[in-house]
Amino acid sequence: MSSSSSSVAPVASGPSVVPRPARMTPGVGGFVLTPATGLSHPPELAGEAAWLRGALGPATGCLLPPGPGIELRLDPEALPAEGYRLEVTAAGVDLCGGAPAGVFAGLQTLRQLLPADVFRRGRVRDGAWSMPACLIEDAPAFGWRGVMLDVARHFVPKQDVLRFVDLLAAHRLNVLHLHLTDDQGWRIEVPGWPRLTSVGAWRTASMRGARQHERFDEKPHGGFYTGDDLREIVAYAADRHITVVPEIDLPAHVQAAVAAYPSLGAVPVDGVRTRWGGLSDGVLAPTEEALGFCRDVLAEVCAIFPSRYVCVGGDEVPTGPWERMGHPDPGSLGGWFVAELAKMLAAHGRVVFGWDEVLAGGDAVPSDALIGGWRAEHGTIVAARAGFDVVACPDMSVYFDYRQGEAADEPIPVGPLLTLADVYAFRPVPSVLTAEEGARILGGQAQIWTEHMDSVRRIDYMAFPRMCAFAEAVWSGPGDFAEFTERLTSAHLARLDALGVEYRPLDGPHPWQTRPDAPGFPKSRAEREAELLELTENIRGGAVG
Repeated sequence: MSSSSSSVAPVASGPSVVPRPARMTPGVGGFVLTPATGLSHPPELAGEAAWLRGALGPATGCLLPPGPGIELRLDPEALPAEGYRLEVTAAGVDLCGGAPAGVFAGLQTLRQLLPADVFRRGRVRDGAWSMPACLIEDAPAFGWRGVMLDVARHFVPKQDVLRFVDLLAAHRLNVLHLHLTDDQGWRIEVPGWPRLTSVGAWRTASMRGARQHERFDEKPHGGFYTGDDLREIVAYAADRHITVVPEIDLPAHVQAAVAAYPSLGAVPVDGVRTRWGGLSDGVLAPTEEALGFCRDVLAEVCAIFPSRYVCVGGDEVPTGPWERMGHPDPGSLGGWFVAELAKMLAAHGRVVFGWDEVLAGGDAVPSDALIGGWRAEHGTIVAARAGFDVVACPDMSVYFDYRQGEAADEPIPVGPLLTLADVYAFRPVPSVLTAEEGARILGGQAQIWTEHMDSVRRIDYMAFPRMCAFAEAVWSGPGDFAEFTERLTSAHLARLDALGVEYRPLDGPHPWQTRPDAPGFPKSRAEREAELLELTENIRGGAVG
């Protein structure tokens, strides 16, 4: 973890809104972007220059041919890798980064200096495109600034994933965690296992609203990505300095795979799961056949995704199916499976990433494992104190499937209340950790579980503008919420409008964003906190660390 040296806040607090005075040094006059403006850069920044031309050209008509006007440079001696220094004068724009990623972050700020219409894909007005004179020095507080997108519960078509990548890039987020498999659907082709997608990628119905109401829509749902689809997503994200971290949930949450290949399961299952939540009997049997399946799947994942980390889940593993098959020590199998999966990944030069339930495996968990601390701060604290690297993703702060308001018209209100202010208050490093323990926190990650998000419009509503608050929290660190809200409403929502994001209005949903046909199941924060204390007792009680 690096310390922040920000001079201008990111995203919603960018310099085209009223910036924090300490974060932006204003200059005199400004720079006017015209069709004659040129762009110069070293060969190492050809990709960043191409992105800038593609981002600004359609809306402004300024194609930035080689020449003076905007200069991109590298200075790794003076700046951290993701840090940048942006100076705008009447004579031009000078953008220097510690590495290409820093230059790319600076380009997001440069775009924010222009009117919001620059975020459109075509020209809607003529005239000058001016940006204010200023000097901005900026760098992120955390190296891992991620968002998990669940494409298993509701499939997200490739073109919508690519759009989502662009939205992450605009908010200076640098990790896309793709949750590719679960009980309700398998979304990745694996050579030699064709039924994973011909059978496992499709279910006969989906629940409508919270599971407690037992309502189903009776509409088939499904979809999957080919290997080339995923390679395209990975390459597109890499061009925007975003790492795609894949997740294949194992050894539980595999009902879709067991429906396709029943011999893999500990016990029989009744097709691809149509229900949300709760524990499923979809658990792998502790057999050589199941391990061979895992080897094949992870080998294909490693061939497609260059990410150092591969998430295997390891969460919510019921022991009941293993008990029913007569295993003598079912309680040990979760940790054993994770250890075996870690060995498979290590053979490909990768590191296992698991949710904080894997900590219950004790010594079976490899010391280099990355832990996703999701059950409030409990998992993050236990993992960091035990010496593991951690990505903080506490549900009480960054689970975007949780309801955003108390009003009756909030669509499918589930879980505790998680407002924009709650997200803005997120701090990846729990205050109870020592400096040494806190250094194990790589950063933070927001979670978009899609049980109740059956389209990109629903994802937009649940993610934005909360994702703007999250992005600022993991880039800049603590700030003033009232001042953030002013910057959000005065400028950044207009950018989201220009990008076509159907965000939730701050005062509640539009009538067409409500879901009276799909009832929710809200709970209080106290109720959820009590649940989490009970759920994490086995790791807080000394199982690890």
